[in-house]
Amino acid sequence: MSGTPDRPELGLDTFGDVTLDAAGTPRHPAEVIREVVEQGVLADACGVDAFNVGEHHRDDYAVSSPEIVLAAIAARTERILLGTAVTVLSSDDPVRVYEKAATLDAVSGGRAEVTLGRGSFTESFPLFGFDLDDYEVLFSEKLDLFARLRGEGPVSWEGSVRRPLVDAEVHPKTQRGTVTAWVGVGGSPESVVRAAHYRFALKLAVIGGDPARFVPYVDLYHRALREFGAPTLPVGVHAPGFVADTDEEARELLFPHFKANRDRIGRERGWGPTTREQFEAEAEHGAVFVGSPETVARRIAETVRTLGLSRFDLKYSNGPMPHERLCRAIELYGREVAPRVRELLAVAPVG
Repeated sequence: MSGTPDRPELGLDTFGDVTLDAAGTPRHPAEVIREVVEQGVLADACGVDAFNVGEHHRDDYAVSSPEIVLAAIAARTERILLGTAVTVLSSDDPVRVYEKAATLDAVSGGRAEVTLGRGSFTESFPLFGFDLDDYEVLFSEKLDLFARLRGEGPVSWEGSVRRPLVDAEVHPKTQRGTVTAWVGVGGSPESVVRAAHYRFALKLAVIGGDPARFVPYVDLYHRALREFGAPTLPVGVHAPGFVADTDEEARELLFPHFKANRDRIGRERGWGPTTREQFEAEAEHGAVFVGSPETVARRIAETVRTLGLSRFDLKYSNGPMPHERLCRAIELYGREVAPRVRELLAVAPVG
C-alpha cells in the first residue's frame, strides 16, 4: 500500500455479478468468471491501481474463490494490485486464507492483498457447517489468529472455533515478510477499534448515505491506533458507482441493473423496492458514484479529502450489466477519472 490522501490509490471492485447477454439472458457463471479476468487485465492496461474480487456463494454472483480468479489475472498483468473484496473470514480457516494469500503474492510478484470481513451475506455459514449464532465469536477469534499469522513465524493459539495451534507455521512464506491486509467495516465502532488493535488497514463499505457520515469512524480509527501505540495506517473506501461518457448516460445505464440487484437483496432482507428518487438522491449526494468522468472524479476527490483516504475502490459492477458496458466504465475510470482525481487533489481546496 503506497497511497496517501494527497495521492490515493484508485481501484476497482467486483463481485462477479452474473451479467446479461445481448438478448437479456443471464450468462453462464463460467463465462462471467472469464469476463472478470478480462476486466482485471483491462484495468491493469488502463492504469488502475488495484483490482479486487469479492467472495459469494449464491447464484447472482459467479465468484466463490476470488484468489483463483486473481491468480489468473496475475499471470497476465505486471503492476496492478490484486485483492479480495472481501474474504469471508468467519466461514473460512485463517491458516488456509493466509496460505492462499501468500501463494497469490508469489504468483503476482508481491501484489496480493486481502480484505477480511464478516460477510454481509450468510450463505457460506451453513454451506461450510457454521452456526450463525456464532457469528460474532467466529470473526473475532479468526481475526485474532490471522493477525498472529501475519508475522510468518511460529504461532501458538487457542480459541473455541477450531483446534489449537502449537508452534505452527504457514507455508509458503512471502518474500516481503507478510501479506497486505485490510479489515472491511460497515459502520460498527467496535469493528473500527478491533481493526486498529490488530493493526489492519481500514476499508469502509460506504453503500448508502453521505460518505461524510463516516468521519467519526475515521477519527475513532486514528485515535485508537495512537492509543494502541500503532503507526498510522491507511483508510480506504469501497463504494458502488459507474462511469459513462455523460451523466445522463451513466445514470440511465446503471439504474435498471442497480435496481435489479438491490431489489433482489431487499426481498431477502425485508427492504422495500429501490425507487428512481432514491437512486437519484444517492447519485447526487450519497454513496453511488455515477456519472461522467468529471462528475465521478469530483465526487471521489471530495470523499478522499473529507475522509483522508489512501485508497478509493469503486464497485463498478452493480447487478447484471453487460460485460461490454463494464469494460467501457473501466477504460474511463483508468484513463480519465483517475488522472482527474489526482489533478483535483493537487489543487488546494477553496476556503
